[in-house]
Amino acid sequence: MTVMLPDLENIQRIAILRLSALGDVCMVVPVIRSLQKAMPQVHITWFISRPAYDLVEGMTGVEFIVIDKPRTPLDYLRLRKRLKNAHYDVLLAMQAALRANLIYPFIDAPIKIGFDNARARDGQRWFTNMQIPFSEQHLLESFMSFAETLGVKEKCIEWQLPLSDDHRAWAKEKLPEGDGKLLIINPAASKTERNWPAQRYADIIKLMHARGVRLLLTGGSHPVEKELIVEIKKEIDFPIPDLSGQTSPKQLAALLECADCVLAPDTGPVHMAVAVGTPVVGLYAVAPSWLSGPYLQRGHVIDKYDEAVQLVLQKDPATVPWGTRVHSNEAMNLISVAEVEERLQQVLL
Repeated sequence: MTVMLPDLENIQRIAILRLSALGDVCMVVPVIRSLQKAMPQVHITWFISRPAYDLVEGMTGVEFIVIDKPRTPLDYLRLRKRLKNAHYDVLLAMQAALRANLIYPFIDAPIKIGFDNARARDGQRWFTNMQIPFSEQHLLESFMSFAETLGVKEKCIEWQLPLSDDHRAWAKEKLPEGDGKLLIINPAASKTERNWPAQRYADIIKLMHARGVRLLLTGGSHPVEKELIVEIKKEIDFPIPDLSGQTSPKQLAALLECADCVLAPDTGPVHMAVAVGTPVVGLYAVAPSWLSGPYLQRGHVIDKYDEAVQLVLQKDPATVPWGTRVHSNEAMNLISVAEVEERLQQVLL
């Protein structure tokens, strides 16, 4: 059955479902800004989970429906009851995972746009009636394709995260003393294969400290993140401020906004830093930076993905299937301390 899209001026209510995670949620924000600019009349409802909601709460012109990812049939029945009186012109199904896919039948919309077959995981295509076109593109561009498929022609790459004066005041109180440039190091992703070795982080910290750069560690409360930070601090013979596991999403964003540079692997705070306008030296090897790196900042990135595909997978990076990952701790070991030092100097010194 062919689905006919209405003209933009006739669309009154749009539902967006992107429950998590923080980095992906950051990349959805410009899509919403683009929709609002193209359709000032539209009412946008965003289905989202915590703590992602804690980052974007207060966005202008957006109604949020905060839900936990359903885990049992009873959870789905409760959600169905909660949504039975809500009606939308369009659903943008921006999450392709089984738990999210099973929510889509409960959202009443005649048009449900999902991912293309290559990215519509866990059978998402069975729950939508229109798809975005496939393209080898950055994740933010893939989210933007939902607006483009709807008929939006102009991208609005703006974030304007709703950070309050209190969030910014809190961040300034937590900054290390001194007048040198501020480097925030968010060393860990939740998957160990994306993490750079602790000893190399420690070596960079020592080099930057010797050059008078102010340093601050941030991160989440995931055990993998905590363990890596503990290992880093063991290798350093001077104190370094550490706020890992001690920040709300908006507090972390406010801290990143204060930095002159952020050093991080493939993790959500990379995209949070982009959203607040801070340069990111990103460390990539498991996945390519053109896919998930800091948007419009590839010049700062160190990307060893192609080399990792060749050396670890023993394949040609020009012919590996889209979405190939290098699932090996060897990949990130291809990034040297000297390369990171050089890139940080370009940004900071």
